[in-house]
Order: sequence, then structure tokens, then C-alpha cells
Amino acid sequence: MNRLLQTRNDMTLNRYIRFDWAAKKILRDKENFAILEGLLTVLLGESIHIQEILESESNQYDAADKFNRVDIKARNSKDEIIIVEIQLTREINYLERILYGVSKAITEHIKLGEKYDQVKKVYSISILYFDLGKGEDFVYRGRTVFEGLTKHDTLQITAKERDVIHMKSPGQVFPEYYLLRVNAFHKIAENHLEEWICYLKTGDINENTTAPGLQEAKRKLEYISMSRKEKAAYDEHLNAQMIQNDVISAAMIEGRAEGLEKGRAEGRAEGSRSRAIDMATRMKQDKLPIDLIARYTGLCQDEIETL
Repeated sequence: MNRLLQTRNDMTLNRYIRFDWAAKKILRDKENFAILEGLLTVLLGESIHIQEILESESNQYDAADKFNRVDIKARNSKDEIIIVEIQLTREINYLERILYGVSKAITEHIKLGEKYDQVKKVYSISILYFDLGKGEDFVYRGRTVFEGLTKHDTLQITAKERDVIHMKSPGQVFPEYYLLRVNAFHKIAENHLEEWICYLKTGDINENTTAPGLQEAKRKLEYISMSRKEKAAYDEHLNAQMIQNDVISAAMIEGRAEGLEKGRAEGRAEGSRSRAIDMATRMKQDKLPIDLIARYTGLCQDEIETL
């Protein structure tokens, strides 16, 4: 019994706050920028220094505002924009949504009348805890390259900057996308990037890590250092994520099994409607967003509000 108690205590002492919680509550503070800088430095392959955290729609602390999503929009020392987004559950048309987010960031940071050389380079980092599609790797990078159809060469663009003419590749201008498929990581970490992916997946940090940002994370994100109130809120957050994922999975399976989608197309038979109301009631009790409940049950939002 004493040995079991000691093991539990050791697990608590070695427990670190998950990155999604830290991104929402902690990483926006300037004194904690080093943690985020570490992840970006390892991922982008160059030293990244965050100058400020910019306002974004994610600066809302009501969980119903954005379902299972945490965004950070930051400006680095090169005056580039970096968007970090964490997605815990599947979202249809995810690629279209991140494209919209990047486009919005570009237009937000250039004013009417300014020259086009003021367009900011944007990096979009998506940390995904669901299966986005087919692929064997756990990190994917997407960027724009202009390739010749006949010569297969890569086009370099003539550009003017600070009154100097030079050659610029499209990749220096167009947005760059990184998709981190956390659940696809199934190995022992052998380099800094893999150590970061391991932390994102499990919350574990190697005691001897030298990966940029992870030492800072160890000091700042220890569960044991949280106040009792913070621990309660954090544990409730983890529990809520588990419930949400379970309910959504069950709702999708139940919806297919009981023909809810077919019932929605046919105007719903009374029996299907009854099951949809029952499902919506349970999802609402679990504090899921009204729009998500409507999506999976087919009920209108006004009707769900009255349940």
C-alpha cells in the first residue's frame, strides 16, 4: 500500500499541465513566451522570438464561444504573424477553415492604401488530436511553390525591398501551414521535435530534455505548483474534454444506427424525433455548445434552448 501511494505521489510530482490548457491560460503572458518560442523554433527550424500576443477571436474564456479550440495569434521579431491552433475533436472542412483564418489574418494586418509589400508572412500551426485523413507522418508542412510545367524549375520573383532589387521565392511571401497529427506519433522521442510531439500527446517531459521551450515548460507547467482552485479547474477541463469526445462519438454512432440523418431528410418520423430530443437533452446536460448539438441531432437551436 505504501509503495502504491508513493507511486501515485511520484506521478503527481511528474505531472505537467497539458499544452491546450497552458495555451489558453498561461502562454499569453510575456514571461512565458519562451515555451511557445521553443515549440516554434523546433518546428520552423530557426530561432523564433515572440514580440507580442495579438488579439484574436480565441481571447474568449467561455468554453461555449469556441468548441474544443484554442488559438494564439502572435507577432515575431521579423514582423511575421504566427497562428497556433489546437483542435481536440474532428471538424469537417478543416482545411477550408484554416485557409479562412490565415486569409483573415493577412487582411487584418494591412490597411487600405498601404503598398502590398506590407502584407505579412503568416505561419499557421495546427495541433490536431483527431485523424485528419490518410498519411503515415505525424508532422506535415504545406507551402506555395511555383514550378514550371515544362522545365520543372522553381520560379524566383523579382522584388524590391528598402530600395534594393533582389530575388524572392513565393515561399517567403505566401502562408506556410504545419499540421501536427499528435495521435499519429507512436515512438520513443529521438530528437527535439519528437520530444515536443510526445509532450503534446501525453503531457510527459523528459527530465533530461534539451529541447527549446521544454525546460521552461517543466518549470512553469508543473501540476503540483498550481493552486487548489487552478487544479480543480484544470481537472474539470480534462474531464469535460473526455465527456465531449465520448458524447460526440456516441452521438455520431447512434445517429447512424438509428437513421437520424435519414430522418432529417424525410422530415423525421416521430420515433426519430423522440430519440433526437433525448440525445440533445443529454448533450446539453454535458454543456456542449448549442450549435454542435443542433448539428448532430437536427433540432433547431431555439428548440434545444427550451429543453
